[in-house]
Amino acid sequence: MKKENPKISAALRTVTGRKVKHLRSSGQIPATIYGHKFEPISIQFSSLELNKIFEQVGESSLVEIIVDENNYPIIFKNPQFHPISSDLIHIDCYKVNLKEKITTTVPVELIGESLAVKNGNTLMQILSEIEIEALPVDLPDKIEVDISSLIEVDNKITVAELNVDRDKIEVKNDSEQAVVIIEAPRVEEEPVVEAEAELTPEDVPATAQKTEEEKATKAAQEASEKDEK
Repeated sequence: MKKENPKISAALRTVTGRKVKHLRSSGQIPATIYGHKFEPISIQFSSLELNKIFEQVGESSLVEIIVDENNYPIIFKNPQFHPISSDLIHIDCYKVNLKEKITTTVPVELIGESLAVKNGNTLMQILSEIEIEALPVDLPDKIEVDISSLIEVDNKITVAELNVDRDKIEVKNDSEQAVVIIEAPRVEEEPVVEAEAELTPEDVPATAQKTEEEKATKAAQEASEKDEK
């Protein structure tokens, strides 16, 4: 069955520059459609619709933008987020040629359970995304990595072992690169606290000895004065 790409509607945008703040306050997010030999188009999305679809597809899946009566196959690029609220405030939409291969990155998703992890070892994920080249229609949303084959320390899964359709997708990463690997748990060494040696008079600085002598002398004098009274 042919995969159906997500669709989202957008409107042409006439507001530019600092005035786009008013767009955001009204629940709209500015964006631009651009591409090879394509005149850029300024558009705006409903923030609710864009956030929902961007959370679903990220920057690796083909999306169809509907503007008036025109449909544009695109891939989201360069999302910009507010530094405080982390809200999406702008995004680029790269228009692709469905007949030309493109290079992009696809997220890695770990599935399954590892016996080695259950036994107290540590799973290290070396790669969180994979670089691939494929036709836009063949781009996967993600690459799943089943970690159930990892049962002991030093077991790993490499790029060469990834479950992808090599007839349609070319993986750009080094085939020997580890995606995940099992490591032994790190044991933190407790700091060694040296026992304090008993100080002899010879170990005490002369100034300190003198101070103690002065205290003793003063105490003796005060006791003597009390006796006299």
